[in-house]
Amino acid sequence: MEFEEISSRVIGCAIEVHRHLGPGLLESAYQQCLAYELTSRGISFELQHPMPVRYKGILLDCGYRIDMLVEKFLIVELKSVDVIKGIHEAQLLTYMKLASIRVGLLINFNNTTLKAGIKRFVL
Repeated sequence: MEFEEISSRVIGCAIEVHRHLGPGLLESAYQQCLAYELTSRGISFELQHPMPVRYKGILLDCGYRIDMLVEKFLIVELKSVDVIKGIHEAQLLTYMKLASIRVGLLINFNNTTLKAGIKRFVL
């Protein structure tokens, strides 16, 4: 699948989850429901994909995890916060850089309408 198509399908799944649950739950609840939606649509993904840090030519396991790695080329970072801050965006951009992944979605489920909580990033 192309970047646009998979991004659109993931966003559609996230909207479905938000439509049923609304805002106000923990990130982990949205993650599990989104995983269910992706699975039901035949979209492959990994939850809590390990993200080592490359430092001076070595890989270090510092405990970082990508919320979702979809189809091996899209990082999805989930939040359930009042406001997306620069640090949230920086986290996703850093994961994208470390993983050499060009496209990422930052999805904040703690919005009245999910559309207001979705940001797409391309390196």
